[in-house]
Amino acid sequence: MSNYVKRSGWQHWFFLRSEIDRILSLSMFFSVLLVLMRVTYTNSLMYLFLAWNLFLAYLPYALTNWMTRSPDRWRSRWRFMVAVAGWLLFIPNSFYIITDLFHLGSYYAVPLWFDLALILSFAWNGLILGIVSVRQMEKLVAMHFPSLNEWAFICPVMWLNALGVYIGRYLRFNSWDVITDPFQLMADISAMLVHPLQYRYAWGMVACFSVFMTLMYMTLKRTSKTIH
Repeated sequence: MSNYVKRSGWQHWFFLRSEIDRILSLSMFFSVLLVLMRVTYTNSLMYLFLAWNLFLAYLPYALTNWMTRSPDRWRSRWRFMVAVAGWLLFIPNSFYIITDLFHLGSYYAVPLWFDLALILSFAWNGLILGIVSVRQMEKLVAMHFPSLNEWAFICPVMWLNALGVYIGRYLRFNSWDVITDPFQLMADISAMLVHPLQYRYAWGMVACFSVFMTLMYMTLKRTSKTIH
C-alpha cells in the first residue's frame, strides 16, 4: 500500500497521471535533452531559450488539466471566468513556438538536420500542448455555456492566439506585460486597430495564423473522433 501511495505521489508531482501526460512528458524531455546536447557540444547557450518557451507553453495545459480534474472548484461562474481570462493570457505561448522556426539556419555550430529536429520538437510540443489545452477548455466552456457553438468558441480563441503570437514575436511583449506594462501594450494594439492599413502585414499574419491554427485544431479534433 505504501508503494502505491509513493508511486501515486510521484506521478502527481511530475504530471504523469494519464497516458497523455506521460507521452507529453517524454516528448518534452526529448526536446530538452536535444538542447542540452547542443549546449554541451557547442559550449554555447544558444537555443536554451526554447526550454523557457516550452515551460510557458506548458502553463495553460497545466491549468486546464487542473480544471478538468477538479471540476467542482469551477462551478462558480465568476471564478470560472477569471480562470478563462488567465488562460487566454498564456495560451498564445503554446502556439508562439511555431515562430522559433525563424531561427533555423542562423547558426551553423551543428549540422542543420540537428537544429531542424531540435526546433521542430519544441514547436511540436508547443502545438500539441496548445491544442490539448484548447480542447480541454472547450469542454469546460461547454459545461457552463451548453448552447455555445464550437465555432463560436474556437474562432475567437484562435484569432486571439494569432494576435498574441504577433504581439510576442514582433512587438516583443510577454504575457505578464498585461500587468507590468499595460499602457504600452494597449497603445500598440490600439494603433493596430486604428490604422489597419498601416499594419496590413501584421493583420495579414494574424489572419493567416488564425485560419491555419483553426484548421489544424479542427482537423486533429475530427481525426481523434474518427479513430475512436
